Amino acid sequence: MSQVRTVRPGESIQRALDEAGPGASIVLTEGTYTESVWIRHGGVSLTGAGPGRTVLAPGDGAPADVPRLHDASEDVVSGITVYGGAVAEAKVANVRIEGLTVTGFTGAGIYAHSVAGVSVRDVEARGNAVWGVYLRESSGCEVTGCRASGSQYGGVALSFCPESDALVADNETFANAFGIFVDNSSYARVVRNVCHGNAIGMLLLNQVYEGEPEGGVRDCLVAGNDLHGNSLAAGAEPDGLGAAGPPISGVGLALIGTHRVAVVDNHIHDNHPSGESVMGAGFVIGSSKDWGGDDALDNHILWNRITGNTPLDFQLGTDLARQTCAGNVAGKGDPADLLDHDDVAARGWHR
Repeated sequence: MSQVRTVRPGESIQRALDEAGPGASIVLTEGTYTESVWIRHGGVSLTGAGPGRTVLAPGDGAPADVPRLHDASEDVVSGITVYGGAVAEAKVANVRIEGLTVTGFTGAGIYAHSVAGVSVRDVEARGNAVWGVYLRESSGCEVTGCRASGSQYGGVALSFCPESDALVADNETFANAFGIFVDNSSYARVVRNVCHGNAIGMLLLNQVYEGEPEGGVRDCLVAGNDLHGNSLAAGAEPDGLGAAGPPISGVGLALIGTHRVAVVDNHIHDNHPSGESVMGAGFVIGSSKDWGGDDALDNHILWNRITGNTPLDFQLGTDLARQTCAGNVAGKGDPADLLDHDDVAARGWHR
């Protein structure tokens, strides 16, 4: 029978997790906890009293032998780590984290790696240096009702999750390089999110990196999102926002090298660059072949409102014969004749 343990400020969350073991339900009362936590057992739920009421902030060090954030130095500490790899005591699956704020960590607010079933609900990830909520090489991923802000890279990110079966829904992201980042991950539903005040609201990227798993972004749904006011500049400073990537600014949504992604009923508006950018519109489709990826193929772009962006509303650097477009509204774009052609309705774009 699983244990229910209540932890109060001044008591150790880590001790309660370790003593309760697999299947435990750890309930955190209202207050601030200054520690880094490693969930090393499956079936665990970690539940606070709500964002802003239960707060996890940095303390002295991290649990012994905790797996470090991918590609980060030893001194980088994440708030909550869930790891299902070989270093864990047993396979970790079906973990739930909800109802708290995670803030001020030098790594990710929440970092899950190689987990089969991870749910992050009603969490505020604020001012964590590298990532807000970062789920990597995992499946059964759910991030819902969260707020993620102030990270150098993604507010919410799925990375190298080829069978993610993900639901990323009803989140708000702001003041990150990427509001929501679907990085070489497939079978994700990204719906009803609000991404504003980032360098790019939402990026779906197929790009293979040396030493990384096979890439690809396939069979995803991006629907009902509001992507606006993304005007920060990333990739411009060596240690600044999005430092490892190219310069990006003023983009609402980009599909780079994606296959069979449906983009439906999104509002992409009032995105304006404040710096140099390799992408020049509110909505961008492009190839990633130069980076080991592929052309954008067989995507469906349907009934989106893309207006008030500068310098363009859309930039479609792809073979349009391999995309399906219908009912999209925009003011200006590249290629411009999509809007000016006599047969506008057949091409799926109109003013």
